[in-house]
Amino acid sequence: MTTAHPRDFDERRHLTAEQKALIWMGGLVVAFIALIAAVFLLFNWNMLRGPLSRMASDATGRRVSIDGDLKVHLLTWQPRISIGGLKVGQPAWVKGGAANMAEIDKIVVETRWMSLIQRKPALPLLELDHPVLDLRHDAQGRSNWTLDSKPSTGKTKMPAIERFIVENGHLHYVDEPRHITLDGTIDSNERAGGAQAHAFSLNGHGLLNKRTFDLTATGGPLLNVKLDQPYPFSGAVRMGATHVEATGHLHRPFDISAFATAIHVAGPDLADLYYLTGLALPNTPKYNLHGTLNHTGKAYDFSGINGTVGSTDIAGTLNVTTASGRPYLDSKLHSRSLDFKDLATLFGAPPAGKAAKDATPDQKKTAAVMASEQRLLPDAPLEVDRLRKMDAHLDYSADSVKDTFLPLRSARLNLKLDHGLLTVDPLNFDFPQGRLASSISLDGRGAVPVTSVDARLINVQLENFVPGAKPSAAQSASAPIEGTMAARIKLTGRGDSVHRAAAASNGAVTVVIPHGRIRSAFAELLGVNAGKGLGLLLSKNKDQSDIRCGVAAFDVVNGQLQARNITLDTDVVKVNGTGGASFRDERLNLVLKGDTKRFRITHVFLPITIGGHFRSPAIGVQPAPAIAQAGVAVALSAVLSPLAAILPFVDPGLAKSADCSAMMQEAKTSPAAVKGALATTPMPIKK
Repeated sequence: MTTAHPRDFDERRHLTAEQKALIWMGGLVVAFIALIAAVFLLFNWNMLRGPLSRMASDATGRRVSIDGDLKVHLLTWQPRISIGGLKVGQPAWVKGGAANMAEIDKIVVETRWMSLIQRKPALPLLELDHPVLDLRHDAQGRSNWTLDSKPSTGKTKMPAIERFIVENGHLHYVDEPRHITLDGTIDSNERAGGAQAHAFSLNGHGLLNKRTFDLTATGGPLLNVKLDQPYPFSGAVRMGATHVEATGHLHRPFDISAFATAIHVAGPDLADLYYLTGLALPNTPKYNLHGTLNHTGKAYDFSGINGTVGSTDIAGTLNVTTASGRPYLDSKLHSRSLDFKDLATLFGAPPAGKAAKDATPDQKKTAAVMASEQRLLPDAPLEVDRLRKMDAHLDYSADSVKDTFLPLRSARLNLKLDHGLLTVDPLNFDFPQGRLASSISLDGRGAVPVTSVDARLINVQLENFVPGAKPSAAQSASAPIEGTMAARIKLTGRGDSVHRAAAASNGAVTVVIPHGRIRSAFAELLGVNAGKGLGLLLSKNKDQSDIRCGVAAFDVVNGQLQARNITLDTDVVKVNGTGGASFRDERLNLVLKGDTKRFRITHVFLPITIGGHFRSPAIGVQPAPAIAQAGVAVALSAVLSPLAAILPFVDPGLAKSADCSAMMQEAKTSPAAVKGALATTPMPIKK
């Protein structure tokens, strides 16, 4: 038995009052901490479910309830909260659908006190058991998962999650502006040592603009994720023949506002991507594109684009920003070789040639209608409502142009879209000699779009319009016609398709041939000098006659073209014409009459007619009483086809020439010219 030394009692008796007070206070603090610990350990946290639910409801403006157990463990360096039966209701503006935006059987959250003190919250564990989410984005831009109506900054502030476990999750998503409905499953199980451990995944299917699609998305393992290292992910969307595949990484885990990914996009028509991207892309033939997509905040950069659209190769960059609240697309694209047929699809025409088999159902329907009605101008409606929802700038160039008829060399266009007003200026095509320079505007700000076109042919060689003629042989004697041509078309029309705008258009169309040469055989046949012309043609005589001037001027009123003046003056024959054409039914109705300037014993007086549709013109000769003349007319319809092939390609224009001015003055004053004028009244143009 140990006995206390008397000196110990003496030291205790000599403690100061301050020291005694400190000892008592320390004891009280220890007792208070022990009491609090006991309270936290023994406290029934379920008593706070009601108050916490009311506080959350008041803060979010929607009903929040906790129907299961509430468990809290705070006395640890890694506090843990478990909530059972959590339900979050819909905001008042949501009509229909599920009663709750979110229902979670159980949610478990772990954090660290130190991360909270440093204001860098981290979640060592986030576990969701059977979460059911009903997410909605309405036509007014409201989202039910946000708590206010403030515009999005494009940035996210999500805490880092080290272990993310989702058991049997379900997602229902509706996006009204983009016509998207998605039902999917969410799953992630990375319990350490679990046999079924795997990374985050989302699999779903739904409707995109009434067309079915499938979605898959997977993320890399979250176990032991590093906040300073990229987080890998991959995803794919498939909608019929359209598919988008991406493989990339988030720059920082759980920050979806910044990522980079390699992307592959392919499908029958770029316009189908509108509801996925929100971008009003043009109608195109089948496309296949690769590139790299970078996203930071509200900016998307699609760089290193490489692929094909139809038979045209495409390379360049696309940049999209939404800082102003609406998408702005700034792009610079380039082609080594542009297939001219692919351009027609941009204006609503169906793909042609080999690309026709890959056309969309809508494009095939348009092709069938155009074929049955023998129409050249497409009647597919323009999606002007999409143009009002974004702005854009496009700079495009092509080193060469592939075309089966015209020897085009290169192309260039500059496009701007500003709140529904689309302008293309310039839209240029270069020939071996000369250029087609044009500008186009489409004003989609009103109820009915208004289209204006101003196009000019500048110093283009006539040989370019002769089938089979080669630029290298432009000055050779083998060309049936040669010389320069200038032309202009200036039209304005109202309509929601190319055909409807043309059918209601007003303006002028003018073509001028200031000088040139034509094979004498054809010049004689224009005057229908059968004996001389056929003789020269059959003997393969390549002698040429000078073209003093050629003019074809039309006034356009409500889609109807009426000839103001049609004259072709050569040194052997003078041709005058009347009639016109119609954009409404795309029919031609022209009559040409040539009068020889020299005495010919075998001269037959037969006017030439040009009728039929734009896409299939019919060349003929007006009937005459003599049977022999009828036989000549059959022969002429065959031998005139080289010249007749030029006429469907007469692009309107405007030019001045001293020779033409003299010829026009002569036509007004010369009795011979009046005598040679066509006396036949043309058929009225069908309306």
